[in-house]
Amino acid sequence: MGRLVSTEGLTDIQEEILKTVRTFVEKEILPVATELEHKDEYPTDIVEGLKDLGIFGIMIPEEYGGLGESLLTYVLVVEEIARGWMSVSGVINTHFIVAYMLMHHGTEEQKQKYLPKMATGEIRGSFSMSEPSLGSDVAAIKTKAVKGDDGDYTINGQKMWLTNGGSSNLVAVLVKTDEGNDSVYKNMTAFLVDKEVGFGETAQGVTIPGKIEKMGYKGVDTTELIFEGAKISADQILGGEPGKGFYQMMDGVEVGRVNVAARAVGVANRAFELGIAYAQQRETFGKKIAEHQAILFRLAEMGTKVETAHAMVVKAARLKDSGVRNDVEAGMAKYIAAEFCNEVVADSFRIHGGYGYSKEYEIERLYREAAFLLIGEGTADIQKMIIGRSLLKDYKL
Repeated sequence: MGRLVSTEGLTDIQEEILKTVRTFVEKEILPVATELEHKDEYPTDIVEGLKDLGIFGIMIPEEYGGLGESLLTYVLVVEEIARGWMSVSGVINTHFIVAYMLMHHGTEEQKQKYLPKMATGEIRGSFSMSEPSLGSDVAAIKTKAVKGDDGDYTINGQKMWLTNGGSSNLVAVLVKTDEGNDSVYKNMTAFLVDKEVGFGETAQGVTIPGKIEKMGYKGVDTTELIFEGAKISADQILGGEPGKGFYQMMDGVEVGRVNVAARAVGVANRAFELGIAYAQQRETFGKKIAEHQAILFRLAEMGTKVETAHAMVVKAARLKDSGVRNDVEAGMAKYIAAEFCNEVVADSFRIHGGYGYSKEYEIERLYREAAFLLIGEGTADIQKMIIGRSLLKDYKL
């Protein structure tokens, strides 16, 4: 390991967890990642290995069978896993968001029902806000839950972009409900929807049509979710009270954005490693290309960007761990980490020359993966809107 992406002030337990995950990545992920990615094959053996390591329950409290670690520990683990293969970190991310929402907003009955099995990976979570006609405009969602005379709800509508849509058996989904409030945000409710793993009708009125084909982010399944008269009992409302779903989901999105930022650091770090290694092997005009000033400057910029993004991820995670809202810091971390990742990968791609365009070389996979990080959990433009509005409040004249 080089000097980049190190973190000060970690406990011995945190260091041991990261060492274990790093070894797992080197032995179990990196040797097979590109082959599985090109086949768009689900990483079953890797996921089982992560279950054995306890990664699916890394932040779930010990009383519910998890490791009880911090968000900082989690995002550092994500950096390591994404360095091996970004899609694997995606398998964990939406599962983690659902677990986080249950930990902070669920009733005690809901925690007892789901968290112990989520910690072992027996229950796998997915997370759903977006719809076909909207992305980050959450206020415009159309999927609706109507309360019946028996107190239960019927959901109709279509959701989009579910990571783990097919491989999960629990979906946290945001829908409209009629709570009689003037604010559209207080008329939204988060439901916990149980379903079977797989595609087709996975529960009464719940259909997962199939995998969406993507240019990158392969291996992990990304799907739609269709509700047609799905009957959901009132006790499946997250926290037991309707009208709070938007705020619960936004809390989950904050940690999700730190997660995507951590993924970007992992991908950028790997691209830097590949680029600096290749620059010391390839010769042009009688010397290693690393000795040419143009390449040397490029490597310096790449390393600086990786280190900057990592520092912002660590700050955002530590702030959230302290109990303070981190919407600005999470947005900043996600924005800069994704942009820098894209730039570092592109520079490494250029260092590789023609070989970077070959599927034989790992950088080709990273080049396609980096594009996802520019849009996942909100584009740069969305992050800038969040950051700018918050800064105007803080610096109001």
